[in-house]
Amino acid sequence: MHQAEIVLIALLVAVAGLGAVARQMGLPYPIVLVVGGALFGFIPGIPTVTLNPNVVLVVFLPPLLYSAAFFANLGDIRANQRGVTLSAVGLVLVTMAAVALIAHALIPGLPWAAAFTLGAIVSPTDPLAGTEIMRRLDFPRFLVSAVEAEGLFNDATALVAYKVAIAAVVSGTFSILDAGLRFAVGAVGGIAIGVVVGWVVAQVRGRISDAQTSITISLLSGYAAFLPANAVGASGVLAAVTTGIYMGIKGPRIISARVRLQGLFVWEMLDYILNASLFVLVGLQLRSVVRGLSGDSFSTYAGYAVAVVVVVILARIVWFFTVPYLIRVLDRRPSQRARRIGAGPRLVLAWSGMRGAVSLAAALAVPLSTNSGQPFPSRNLIIFLTFAVIFGTLVLQGLTLPTLIRRLHVVRDGSEEAEEIRARLVATKAALRQLDELAREEWTREDTIERLRGMYDYRRRRFAARAGKVEDDGYEDRSLAFQQVVQSVLAAQRAALIDARDDGAISNETMNSVIRDLDLEESRLEI
Repeated sequence: MHQAEIVLIALLVAVAGLGAVARQMGLPYPIVLVVGGALFGFIPGIPTVTLNPNVVLVVFLPPLLYSAAFFANLGDIRANQRGVTLSAVGLVLVTMAAVALIAHALIPGLPWAAAFTLGAIVSPTDPLAGTEIMRRLDFPRFLVSAVEAEGLFNDATALVAYKVAIAAVVSGTFSILDAGLRFAVGAVGGIAIGVVVGWVVAQVRGRISDAQTSITISLLSGYAAFLPANAVGASGVLAAVTTGIYMGIKGPRIISARVRLQGLFVWEMLDYILNASLFVLVGLQLRSVVRGLSGDSFSTYAGYAVAVVVVVILARIVWFFTVPYLIRVLDRRPSQRARRIGAGPRLVLAWSGMRGAVSLAAALAVPLSTNSGQPFPSRNLIIFLTFAVIFGTLVLQGLTLPTLIRRLHVVRDGSEEAEEIRARLVATKAALRQLDELAREEWTREDTIERLRGMYDYRRRRFAARAGKVEDDGYEDRSLAFQQVVQSVLAAQRAALIDARDDGAISNETMNSVIRDLDLEESRLEI
C-alpha cells in the first residue's frame, strides 16, 4: 500500500473515530480531535505528512469563512459593532505584540519578524468549541453572537498581519507605512470583491433550480471570493466573509426550500470534515515537527509553549477587564449603558478565546524558505508553539468553560424564546393573510382554504400547534390544489420572516430556525 493511501485511510479513520469518541464523551469535537490528533501522529507505522504550505490556507479557509458568515447573526453584530471591532482589531494586535515580545525575549536567536509571525498566527480565536458549549448551557444568544462575530472578523486582521510578518521574514525588509497601507487597501479591496462575487453568485443561484448545481456553486463561493482577492493583494478573508454575509441576506429569498435543506446538511458535514481534517493533519505532522526541534531539550521547548499559552490567555483577560471599562468612562450615553454586561459574562467571554482551525492553517502555510534560499527561521518551533497554544486553550479553557458558566449563573433571560414566539406569530399571521387572498382565486377549493385557516388559527391561538400535522385527505383532485396552497402560504411566511429580519425585529438565527421548519414542512409535500 502506497504512503498516500495509508495517510488517506488514517485520516478518514481518525476523523470518524475521534468524532464518535467526542459524541460519546459529550465534549465538543475540537477538544477530542486536538488531543487525538497529537497522539495519532506518534502511532508506529503512520507515515509523516508533508503539506504544501502554499495551498493549506486556500484549501481549508475559504469554505469555513463563507459558512460562518452565511449563518452570522447580523442584528446582534450591528448592536455590538464597536465591541466586535475593538476585539477583532485591537485585541488581535495586542495579542500579537505580547506574544512577539515574550517569544523574542525567551527564545534565543528568534528574529523579530518570526516572533511577530508567531504572534499573528495565534492571535485569532476559533469560536467553534466555545459557542457549542455556550449554546448547550443556555448562554445568552447575543453574547454567543459576539464570540462568533469576533472569531469571524479577527481572522482578517490576523492574516493581514501574518502576511506582513511573513513578507518581512522572506524579503528581509519591513516598512510600517507599507504595512498600514497594505492593511487598508487589502480590507477595502477584499470587501469590494466580496460584494461583487456575492452579487454574481446570487444572480446565478437565483436562476438555478437544480439542487446539485446550486449547492456546488455554494461550495465554491468562498473560493470564488478568496482567490481573486488574494491574487490582487486584497484580503481574501474579508472577501470570503463579505460574500457569505451577502448570500446570508439574499439567500432565503432566492434559494428554494429543497435546496436549502440539502445544502444545510452538506455544509454541516463539510465544516466538520474540514475542521477535523486540519487537526488530524497537524497531528500527523507533529512527530516530524518535534524531531525537527534542535538545540535545546524538550523541557525547554515545553517551557516556551507554557509561556506563550499564558500570554495568549492573559492578554485576552486583561483586555476584557480594561478596554470596556475605559469605554464606559468615555461614553456614558444611555444606549451605551444599555449594552453593558457584568463581570461574570465578561469573564466567560474572556475565557472563551480558544484557538483552532485558522491558526492551524496559518502555521502550516509558513513558507519553507526565504527569498535568499535560507530555511524560514524556527519554522518547526512556530508550528510546535501554535499546536501548543491550540492544545492548551482548547483543553484547559474548553474543559473548564462549562464549570465557569455554571458557577457564574450566566443564563438566558428568556428574550430568545420570546423572540422565537414573535417570529412564529409573524409567520402565522402572514399565512392567514395569504389564505384570505387565495380564497378569492378560482382554482382554490373552499374546504381546502377553511381547513388551512383552521389549522393556522389554531397555531395563532396556541403555539404548541407548531407540531401540528398537515392531513392528506387522499383525494387526487384535492391533493394537488392543497399542496399548491401550502407552498404559496409557506412562501408568504418566508417573505414575512425575511422582512422582519431585515427590519431588525428578529435575528438571522431565529429567522433561519423558523425557515428551516417551514422548509421541512414543504419537503413533505409530493411536489
